[in-house]
Amino acid sequence: MPLKQLSNIHNSSIPLLGFMKAKQIRTQFLEFFEQKKHKIVPSAPLVIKDDPTLMFTNAGMNQFKEYFLGNKSAKNPRIADTQKCLRVSGKHNDLEEVGKDTYHHTLFEMLGNWSFGDYFKKEAIAYAWEFLTDVMKIDKDSLYVTVFEGHDAEGLATDNEAINFWKAHIDPERILMGSKKDNFWEMGDQGPCGPCSEIHVDIRSKEEKAKISGAQLVNQDHPQVVEVWNLVFIEFNRKANGSLEKLPQQHVDTGMGFERLCMVVQGVQSNYDTDVFTPLIREIETRTATNYGEKEETDIAIRVICDHVRAVSFSIADGQLPANNGAGYVIRRILRRAIRYGYTFLDQKDPFIFALVNTLVGQMVEAFPELKEQQNLIQNVIREEEQSFLKTLAQGLVLLQQLIASNKGKELSGAKAFELYDTFGFPLDLTALILSEQGMTLNEADFTTEMERQKARSRAAAQVETEDWIELRNDDEQEFVGYDTLKTPVRIVRYRKVTTKNDSLYQLVFNLTPFFPEGGGQVGDKGYLEAPNGNVTYITDTKRENNLIVHIANQLPADLNATFTAVVDAQKRAATASNHTATHLLHQGLRVVLGDHVAQKGSMVRSGYLRFDFSHFAKVSADELKAVEDFVNARIQEQIDLEEHRNTPYQDAIDNGAMALFGEKYGDTVRTIRFGESIELCGGTHVPNTAALWHFTITAETAVAAGIRRIEAVTADEAKKLVYNQAAMVDELKVQLKNPKDMVQSVQALQDENTKLRKEVEQLNKQLVQQLISDLESSIVTENGISCLFKEVNLDAAGMKDALFLLGQKTDDLVAVLGSAKNGKPTLACYVSKKIAEKGAIQANAIIKEIGSHIQGGGGGQAFFATAGGKNPKGINDALAAAKALVLK
Repeated sequence: MPLKQLSNIHNSSIPLLGFMKAKQIRTQFLEFFEQKKHKIVPSAPLVIKDDPTLMFTNAGMNQFKEYFLGNKSAKNPRIADTQKCLRVSGKHNDLEEVGKDTYHHTLFEMLGNWSFGDYFKKEAIAYAWEFLTDVMKIDKDSLYVTVFEGHDAEGLATDNEAINFWKAHIDPERILMGSKKDNFWEMGDQGPCGPCSEIHVDIRSKEEKAKISGAQLVNQDHPQVVEVWNLVFIEFNRKANGSLEKLPQQHVDTGMGFERLCMVVQGVQSNYDTDVFTPLIREIETRTATNYGEKEETDIAIRVICDHVRAVSFSIADGQLPANNGAGYVIRRILRRAIRYGYTFLDQKDPFIFALVNTLVGQMVEAFPELKEQQNLIQNVIREEEQSFLKTLAQGLVLLQQLIASNKGKELSGAKAFELYDTFGFPLDLTALILSEQGMTLNEADFTTEMERQKARSRAAAQVETEDWIELRNDDEQEFVGYDTLKTPVRIVRYRKVTTKNDSLYQLVFNLTPFFPEGGGQVGDKGYLEAPNGNVTYITDTKRENNLIVHIANQLPADLNATFTAVVDAQKRAATASNHTATHLLHQGLRVVLGDHVAQKGSMVRSGYLRFDFSHFAKVSADELKAVEDFVNARIQEQIDLEEHRNTPYQDAIDNGAMALFGEKYGDTVRTIRFGESIELCGGTHVPNTAALWHFTITAETAVAAGIRRIEAVTADEAKKLVYNQAAMVDELKVQLKNPKDMVQSVQALQDENTKLRKEVEQLNKQLVQQLISDLESSIVTENGISCLFKEVNLDAAGMKDALFLLGQKTDDLVAVLGSAKNGKPTLACYVSKKIAEKGAIQANAIIKEIGSHIQGGGGGQAFFATAGGKNPKGINDALAAAKALVLK
């Protein structure tokens, strides 16, 4: 049914006491826990920066892992928030299922409250019950709770404590036993874990409830009997060998699906019927001239787009752009899924998803202001991705038609469909749809086999075995001293072994360290540990993991209990610090030259070079780059001293003009770095004076994505090397040019002469082509109603193209393949007249793809003209013979 009718749908068994909007529900949750003495904290960014086990925040507890792991003490023992989460793979979600039902999502909000060593089961259960039944007014008789039934093999007893606390609030018949799978929560294969208690709600009608009890449908994937809140009681630690040990403190970690809560409170039957989604659905209906609720495949497409535009927009706002690998590939995959659903089921052949962002921002700006701040970037990136993938889809359709035309039989190989999917991004469901329209089927079993093989290869490449930490001594919190010294006595607090497919290494944690861990775009320090006897253990990298500074070594020191001297590679640190300071001055210079709209969107700071990504709407001109370069070098010449302030309250730093970077998570206190008028929040290492940079040289300026530019540059010793190398190059050019008085003028004269000669050669080639045309025409034969030509010639690639197109003007049913080994370089060119190519059975690019291997090469092109280059001139005759066999089969 059309969306306008959805407002009439609600669950008669849960009466509505006035419609409560989503933003009111969110606000009431936070206010409730604030009254319970919880500190309300902002959502962490979606993109995870210092946890190698996660790409994205997928649960509310992620930003608090360091507390659960005991790596840091919580300043506030009670916390609550609403956390944006992204789940696209693994046990939590399957991207390909989102949209097909009405309750799974990629992006969702998780409302949560936490206790770090403070209250435990009794209070967590009481708070949850009070909020749901007293504040949200949910009917108590529609609720069920599950508790952990125990697990004999693990030596875990039934959670009778939770059962007794629940009995104070709910009928014992509504307390259900849950298995280890459903009611024992674990962070991962290792780490904190414990029993949990889920709260489920039955929103079916009275008639449905009379037929079958809700208790029988709990955890059975029923769309109207759903889990709404999970209360996790963390009291164990799972070790690498699978055993459990008690934690020194007990914690509470709860998570409630915001969208599901809105569904229950607003009395509708689907998350998509709540006002979290309905504004987006209306906008999609308007832009695509469709009605939600009339046709299942249309409804699925609208839900997919609704969900995915949210996921992609929040990810871009937090700094993750679509890319071809890592987290960026996940975002690109989500967006492309939305595009193809719009393309296939809503008939959208032009970009439109970017236009939905305005509606999303209007909905969410109060809770998540970063969407408004990054709106232009989000829209530009999505629009560019849409344009690119729509072209890919169009190309994929052509390739699929070629496969259909050349296929023998009525079933298309799953391997060929997988190649189309894997190489060109062409979706499987669209392939199957087009095949069915042409009376063909797809071998999906073969496709699945190919997909599983690829996944297995990926898993094998990424497989890591991490052993438990071996604790050598107690240390409350590690101290970083690397701002002030590069050498200090240290002791190893803990270590563990990590094994990958090709290597084994050790991770070491010290009581204090001068080594800077990778973060904020800056690479981690390298150096060594020196034992009292002079033996050295090299530190190959330094990273931060859940608030621990982890030092990577290929081997363990002989005496783990010794006091070592930790020494940072001073030369690399100095070069890296120089480049990091340069990024601050570059940021300032870009804002001065290009405007205040410029904002940092990412960086990479290494000892050898720096990379800086920033928002800007156009390519930076040569004059602008020169002005930016001059600005930075002027600051270097001014010899500006570093002004560093540590432990400054965040708001004080912002009020004093410090620039915060988007997508970063800041604590209550921050460190500010100032060089003259440049002041930023930054945890990286810097030079004491800008003079240490010596000189700043931009080496490249490129595009990263729509509205995002990238500058690469060097400073200090690398800048000197660049200057010396360029000087040496100039000297060599002088020798080659016979030491001219004016080298630029001499080069220009050579270029002019080269241009003149090239034109003469082109003219001679055209004359040669004209002379050959009559010979080629006489070689054309008619077979199977087609004018055919397969011949070796002495022409370059351009000459062959000219000859084929001249022949094509004279013959409208021509299929011609020419081969040439001119200058020892084997080349093939294929021409197919338009009226033949349009039929699909004979296409130039398909022929070239098949015969290119004969010259040990490959190529491509279009249906009417394609070329290939190779390494084996002797294979030209075989290639021409193969082409003839293909055309005349």
